[in-house]
Amino acid sequence: MTTLTRTFARFTATADGGRLLRLALRCDAAASGALGALALAAAPRLPVLLGPPAAVLLGVGAFLLGYAVALVVLAAAPTMPRAAVWTVVIGNALWAAGSVAATAAGWHALTGLGAVVVLAQALAVAVVADLQWVGLRRLR
Repeated sequence: MTTLTRTFARFTATADGGRLLRLALRCDAAASGALGALALAAAPRLPVLLGPPAAVLLGVGAFLLGYAVALVVLAAAPTMPRAAVWTVVIGNALWAAGSVAATAAGWHALTGLGAVVVLAQALAVAVVADLQWVGLRRLR
């Protein structure tokens, strides 16, 4: 086992009573809620800047707001069900991978700025998913 592997194993194995997981879920909720609200509020103007039609942006915005509410409820629960948290982690990983795939495939004819925004949020979602996964491992 390398030094890096041992350090990572110690970092993920440290029990913290769910603090990291709750923080990661709340950060995810805040970011998702903010992006959802922005997509809903600016949907008529964003297609020119980003590329996707307003209907797609409205759908994504509504989904993100509902998702944010669900994350707030999950993070506030006295006991966070592991199955629910795994659903969030896997969903975030799939969202990040799907965002990269959609950009690479040219779906919705993203503008240059649109591609940058989609790839940047994919990276952010992947980081949050990783923090949630580490937080889940620390939950005991």
